[in-house]
Amino acid sequence: MERPAWAPPGIDISVPSVSRMQDFYLGGSHNFDADRRAARRVLRHLPGVPKIVQANRAFMRRAVTWAVGEGVTQLLDVGCGMPGFGSVHEVARAAAPECRVVCVDHDPVVVAQTRTRLAEDPRAAALSADLRKPRQILESPELAEVLDLASPVALVLVSVLHFVEDQDDPYGAVAELKNALAPGSLIVITHAAYDGVPVPQEQTARAVSVYRDIRNPMTMRSQEQIARFFEGYEMVEPGLVAKPHWRPDAPAEQEDPFAYSGFAGVGRKA
Repeated sequence: MERPAWAPPGIDISVPSVSRMQDFYLGGSHNFDADRRAARRVLRHLPGVPKIVQANRAFMRRAVTWAVGEGVTQLLDVGCGMPGFGSVHEVARAAAPECRVVCVDHDPVVVAQTRTRLAEDPRAAALSADLRKPRQILESPELAEVLDLASPVALVLVSVLHFVEDQDDPYGAVAELKNALAPGSLIVITHAAYDGVPVPQEQTARAVSVYRDIRNPMTMRSQEQIARFFEGYEMVEPGLVAKPHWRPDAPAEQEDPFAYSGFAGVGRKA
């Protein structure tokens, strides 16, 4: 198995990574053979996964642009994924060059690639930390150097919470991050669910089982369960909805059916 020059030392490239699988779905090049093989197993059951991932990105772009337009120019992107085209950092800067962004991931390949991209940027940083351990994020020197938590921050949790199992207390982790943020801060969430997936639930479950097999289990939650992540926030219109219905740029009816899988929403801390 050929090892790419950009792979950080010590990384076992035979073990699939969710972030690198996402990169593959988006047509990126920072993924290994193991990632591609696992992703293709998912695609055998859910061929529309690339459309779901693209819908996540499109929602994120609209939500981040809206947040910056509301004056929230600090962003904390947890589970940022591979820094491909249209990342949170790029979207925020396109909306306002003064934006400050901290990108967080626990995949060392993601962190290495993001640090390389942001190396000359004093208003951005990449942090190696895990959402399941919010103190790692909040007490990091990288965050302290870039963000002022006394002012509003947009906490971006796009396509990450469904990779935190209930036993790891995702609600507690999100609440701890919320408690550290100033009033007026925002939370931006997308989350996988069986709702809206245009194939039988049994077929979707077979795709979900692939993530369990690679030791990155995915937890599908109901709309009511996802709404709990917004406790302490006021929902921004139109609420917790299918991604194409959140302030669309074009008529939602034009979207691919798979784009309606799961839910997305934005909340504002009072």
